[in-house]
Amino acid sequence: MLGNLSALGQQNWGLFSAGIIIVAIALFYRGFENSKVSSREIAVIAVLGAVAALGRVPFAALPSIQPTTFLVVTSGLVFGSRAGFMVGATAALVSNFFLGQGPWTPWQMFAWGLAGFTAGLLKKLFPGTGRRGTLFFLAAWGYGFGWIIDFWFWTAFISPLNLHSFIATCATTFGLDTMHAAGNVLFYLAFGTGTVKVLRRVKKKIAVSSLQAETFQ
Repeated sequence: MLGNLSALGQQNWGLFSAGIIIVAIALFYRGFENSKVSSREIAVIAVLGAVAALGRVPFAALPSIQPTTFLVVTSGLVFGSRAGFMVGATAALVSNFFLGQGPWTPWQMFAWGLAGFTAGLLKKLFPGTGRRGTLFFLAAWGYGFGWIIDFWFWTAFISPLNLHSFIATCATTFGLDTMHAAGNVLFYLAFGTGTVKVLRRVKKKIAVSSLQAETFQ
């Protein structure tokens, strides 16, 4: 009897946490839908999300090493928090059509979305953040992404739910998280400068096109 109650409580915590994540994602999408975003910017965000998703697929055989986090963070740095979240969430959803959908999908959408969102905040609050700061931020999100996914696994499958069991859960994936962090850094070192320049150029063209459209209205 006690075992059944314990299992029921465990299941309820997993469902409750998943529900919160789904609601949070829905609110972000609703906020983006209600915001004043041009059709050109929507198209760019959709393309960036697709590129980040497809970039994940060829690296599926390499544990935790993929360019998705790097692309999501650079998108947030250039286009802002809201766009960064949309790119991250879209990348997770689209890539899982190739790699497999499951209960982990909303958590991946939230984790990558949050990476893009906080990248936008970083650029807004600390506009002088340079190369070193960005590298540190990318490395930190290698672990942050893993801890969010670990939290899902912890609430859904681990018992009892306490600080000790959560730390133990995170410890089992520390190696993979470290590889993720290292991969983020390497991708930025190899492609960061060029990617940021291209995205800034695209953003500038969107701004000019929007200004011209307003002028001729």
